[in-house]
Amino acid sequence: MPFNRLYPLYLAKVTKKGRTQAELDAVIGWFTGYAPAQLHDSPLSLRDFFAGAQVPPVATAITGVVCGVRVEAISDPLLQQIRRLDKLVDELARGKALTKIQRVQA
Repeated sequence: MPFNRLYPLYLAKVTKKGRTQAELDAVIGWFTGYAPAQLHDSPLSLRDFFAGAQVPPVATAITGVVCGVRVEAISDPLLQQIRRLDKLVDELARGKALTKIQRVQA
């Protein structure tokens, strides 16, 4: 699946809950290292998208349940990164502050 098919779904999810595209871009950009322009129309497959991503080391702190599966228990690295991104988008949609989503220590 190309990332540009997934992005509109993420955008619909967060805007329905009152968040903005800029906030979504900030979260995805932080997690992957991609600029907003690269996110909106990226024709890359999810495998290639995450292969080119610069995931921050703090991403290992992203834990929890997505679709009934614990993110930290997923053994496939690609699927784990996809589910981590899903978890971040869920947190944004639920109203969590960007600093908390990005696991910024105070």
